[in-house]
Amino acid sequence: MQEFINQFFDVGFMLDHFDEVLEGFWVNLQLFAIAAVIALLWGLVLALLRQIPGRPAKPIRGLTIAYIDVFRAVPLLILILAFGLGIPSLDFLPKALRLPQWFGKPDSFWLGCLALVVTYGAYMAEVYRAGIEAIPGGQMEAARSLGMSHFQSMRNVIVPQAVRKVPAPMLNELIALLKDTTLVSVIALNEVIQTATDIQTKTFNSSALTLGSLMFLVIILPLARVVDRMIARNQSRVTRGSHIEVA
Repeated sequence: MQEFINQFFDVGFMLDHFDEVLEGFWVNLQLFAIAAVIALLWGLVLALLRQIPGRPAKPIRGLTIAYIDVFRAVPLLILILAFGLGIPSLDFLPKALRLPQWFGKPDSFWLGCLALVVTYGAYMAEVYRAGIEAIPGGQMEAARSLGMSHFQSMRNVIVPQAVRKVPAPMLNELIALLKDTTLVSVIALNEVIQTATDIQTKTFNSSALTLGSLMFLVIILPLARVVDRMIARNQSRVTRGSHIEVA
């Protein structure tokens, strides 16, 4: 038992390597912040494209649905490897796109971020779609009767209501995104897993990996409790509403 504790829960070892692991975790947080903002915006764009009415827009809707289906089905790890190893080989692209070094971050950071955005944009689009489709159809009809275009109706009436209906599932997707930033280690980004693995390789002690896990727990567990409270609150509202209808 003591050997197990020394291998995975050596507190002294964790303290000795705390700064290194924290520096790697900071990279994960930066990657998450950038990917989350862009994925939220991209997902909203996809959800709105999917809702464009009319026959002329059918190809746009079809392509949007195909995008969402494909990138929700393809494993994120494959995309990270494909983008991280494939894009730098595309000589027809400018070097700034093949090997981006923006804001002092290595190309593995930005190419990994691209893979995360492409994948999670598809997941966010489905969350937005669920919120949009939960809005009664009469809301759109009322907005159109006031002379609003479809775009104006979506922007001013539907989307604001839809966003208020999806914070819990959206937060769940963001939690998953934070955890999936560790996958970018496969293209040699020095984030928390890469850093902890390097330490483990040199010292034959896995406590640095445990330390990295604890850092994720500190962030994710409170967020998970927030999701639970949101879900419970929503269920209580639905229950009260059903009681009123019965009465």
